[in-house]
Amino acid sequence: MDETKCTGCNDKDTGRCSTGQCPGSSYLPQNEASDIKNVLAVMSGKGGVGKSSVSALLAVALARRGYKTGILDADITGPSIPKIFGLVDRPEQFRNYILPVKTALGIQVMSLNLFLPSEDDPVIWRGPILASAVKQFWSDVAWGDLDYLIVDMPPGTGDIPLTVMQSLPLNGLLAVSSPQDLAMMVVSKTIKMARQASIPILGLVENLSYISCPHCGEKIQPFGNGSVKEAASKTGLPLLAVLPVDPELAKLADAGRIEDYEGESLKKLEPLVEVVVNKKTPA
Repeated sequence: MDETKCTGCNDKDTGRCSTGQCPGSSYLPQNEASDIKNVLAVMSGKGGVGKSSVSALLAVALARRGYKTGILDADITGPSIPKIFGLVDRPEQFRNYILPVKTALGIQVMSLNLFLPSEDDPVIWRGPILASAVKQFWSDVAWGDLDYLIVDMPPGTGDIPLTVMQSLPLNGLLAVSSPQDLAMMVVSKTIKMARQASIPILGLVENLSYISCPHCGEKIQPFGNGSVKEAASKTGLPLLAVLPVDPELAKLADAGRIEDYEGESLKKLEPLVEVVVNKKTPA
């Protein structure tokens, strides 16, 4: 929580202050049909590095531990979450609120793609309307009792990321990059944006890091090596996970069955899950 956003609050230095409920906060309050304990953003700035797969795997890992988990798909124009989980049902109405669609594990999902007649229909909206949709996913959705809400962010540092950082009470942000210098250069913009907005950064995830040869087990690094580790050293952020290119994960995601995945990427994500659950970054 960012104490600099809390002024005139008697609890601001005690650890008891909740930015989502504080009348002096600029964050949108939770509605009466939601009780969300933690809000985490998965962001990159760079497209194509696997933010959605990391968001989905993190949600699966938390759900398997028994935590009530949801995903807010903030990538309005390029949503992947419903496809990854095989969701096709349209959200239903509950009183004045919209109900998220549940996955097989009970993960609650809200995405604009769930409202479209066809999953490949484009969303051709300007920035302010996109940002407004994200706010509605927070204010108009009956999330119920959640331990963790994961916000799957779009690429870039534009209207939607800015809206999320300014309007949602983020407990932390996870930065995802692939190993190339080019990708990490763009991701660095996200890190600087989060720091300017006083959003706590949990750490870095290097995705698409290597491919394991199915015959000899040798690790092949198609995108090079070292950029994310170097960035972690320069920024002082922990490198929480190094994830491979896993054909099995891609196959299950395409089939909408990511919750069936038991492979290496999920195991490699365990240090990150520990950070999220224990709210403490490794030394």
